[in-house]
Amino acid sequence: MRGLFSGQGRWSPGIVLGSAILLFFGLMALLSTLLAPYDPTRIPERLQGFSLLPPRGDHWFGTDLLGRDLLSRVLYGARISLLVGIVVELVVTPIGVTIGLFAGYFGGSMDGVLMRTTDAVMAFPGLVLAIALTAVLEQPGLLSVIIVLTAVRWTSVARLVRGQVLSLREAEHIAAIVALGAGKGRIIFRHLLPNCLAPILVAMTFGVASNILAEAGLGFLGLGIQPPMVSWGSLLAEGVVYLTAKPWLCVFPGLAITCTVLGFHVLGDGLRDVLDPRLRS
Repeated sequence: MRGLFSGQGRWSPGIVLGSAILLFFGLMALLSTLLAPYDPTRIPERLQGFSLLPPRGDHWFGTDLLGRDLLSRVLYGARISLLVGIVVELVVTPIGVTIGLFAGYFGGSMDGVLMRTTDAVMAFPGLVLAIALTAVLEQPGLLSVIIVLTAVRWTSVARLVRGQVLSLREAEHIAAIVALGAGKGRIIFRHLLPNCLAPILVAMTFGVASNILAEAGLGFLGLGIQPPMVSWGSLLAEGVVYLTAKPWLCVFPGLAITCTVLGFHVLGDGLRDVLDPRLRS
């Protein structure tokens, strides 16, 4: 664990900075019910005087068209956006790792079938394929977003792990293990998989960031989280109509997405610097 914060005596500021950013937004999501000054779904009885208020003392982020407090909605939106990003990555990683391990180790026809399937999925632009799958499900919502992103996002992990396995399976220590009569399952899960964990961990941090952006894209198009639930993407969709006249409706959820994605990328870069021996000075 000590190596995560120092590589051969070198301090890794990327891990510290990225972790600090993500800790802030993680706490913001977990404590949203305590931090939110108002009910994010509460609509004032009289909209006049509350609709589209600019940021001020009693509404730090202003209000939306229906007079709902934007700060409260951004706080609650953090829960959904982070939940989607993390859950999707926790689902796609085992799928991609399994496919990559078997394709890379066994090769031949199995590799051909698995990788051609992967190539077929990757041939479509991710957002376009996600929109098509959402249309098939016919009921946009939290579960639909997770299913759609899972169906789209596993391919990058599969190709990464396959590449790692192809470079490892011919290594001398793997050849020695084979010569000693070790079974295929033991070789794959006890010797190949542990050597792939470092790039997988780095890929997961970038994957969560990509999932958050993908969810925001679906929400912006109205195909993501549906009311009364709220996510950062749905907030952007609500505010884009007033982008020039009432910019705060898009600025604050946009900043939340930007900072969170930046945090995951900085953390991923820091982990890569520490865990990849080729990058160590």
